[in-house]
Amino acid sequence: MSDTVNAPTAIRATDAPARSKPSNYPEPFASRMTGREKRALGDLFGLSNFGVNLTRLAPNAISALRHAHSKQDEFIYILQGHPTLLTDEGATLLAPGMCAGFKAGTGNGHQLVNETSEPVVYLEVGDRTPGDQGFYPDDDLQAVMQNGSWKFLHKDGKPYA
Repeated sequence: MSDTVNAPTAIRATDAPARSKPSNYPEPFASRMTGREKRALGDLFGLSNFGVNLTRLAPNAISALRHAHSKQDEFIYILQGHPTLLTDEGATLLAPGMCAGFKAGTGNGHQLVNETSEPVVYLEVGDRTPGDQGFYPDDDLQAVMQNGSWKFLHKDGKPYA
């Protein structure tokens, strides 16, 4: 309960502080997150069962490396702009008011790409099921959730330095 003692009752989402570190990915992947800004709304309120981020993508920015989770369901809701959703099925143009969900354990990698000249803003929601793993079909990367933080490995299991 101590996490929620200083939690606000309500705020304007855009007033939440942006994350100071743009990505937890190791290089050479972290630098690919340039132009992505996340505001961890769920953390601000001390939520522990699921996370909520208000995310902004500048033109030509990406949401994440294309990935899938073993245990974490994810959901996105587009507020502004027209990102392209990339999945195993191909590319789907999204617009404000559209949403998409990504069921854990399917192996279907997903990623948003802002291929426009305008910013994209969306809400992303994900659960925090322990023991989650992340799979990256397009990159030499895998992720394992350990003690509440991600550990990144090459696909052969060797850790990134």
